[in-house]
Amino acid sequence: MATLWTGKGDDGTTGLLFGGRVPKSSPRLEALGAADEAQAALGVARAEVAGGSELDVILTALARDLWILMAELATDPENRPKLVAGQTLVSHDMVLAVEQVIVDVSGRFDVPTEFVVPGQDRTSALLDVARTVVRRAERAALPVLAQGSEALPYLNRLSSLLWTLARWAEDEPLPTRTPRSVPLT
Repeated sequence: MATLWTGKGDDGTTGLLFGGRVPKSSPRLEALGAADEAQAALGVARAEVAGGSELDVILTALARDLWILMAELATDPENRPKLVAGQTLVSHDMVLAVEQVIVDVSGRFDVPTEFVVPGQDRTSALLDVARTVVRRAERAALPVLAQGSEALPYLNRLSSLLWTLARWAEDEPLPTRTPRSVPLT
């Protein structure tokens, strides 16, 4: 049976994509960890909505985009030329795609003109939590990304999209998952 650990990180370092190791306390890994948390927060929000719903599809696509962003963050700058746009490097088209979803979804409800107090319902609250985690990932990524990286604009638009999705969820109750019952024995 294969083990799920290598033990290589026991010395306090983590391996990077395409080689190299950095301390687990490095700014690069802080940014990577924040992006990982953002992906997990999307998953928590996604767990609240009906499988196969439009919001489920959007959140799944965003979580997959974050894999690409994390690959970029997990790459030493000298290996950046090895990254592939849209696969391991955030592309401008990815930013444009998020912008298009913002435009589409925001056209379905009246955008609030005042500050919003989160928590109108569970789905919107979870989307707002995910938005704040994405904002932290954006701040953490700033010092480690290469000049001209599309990852910062992507994270910025992603937080705007999550705000938009949260307001949509408040305006139009979205189908949620039916809780699974666990038989007691």
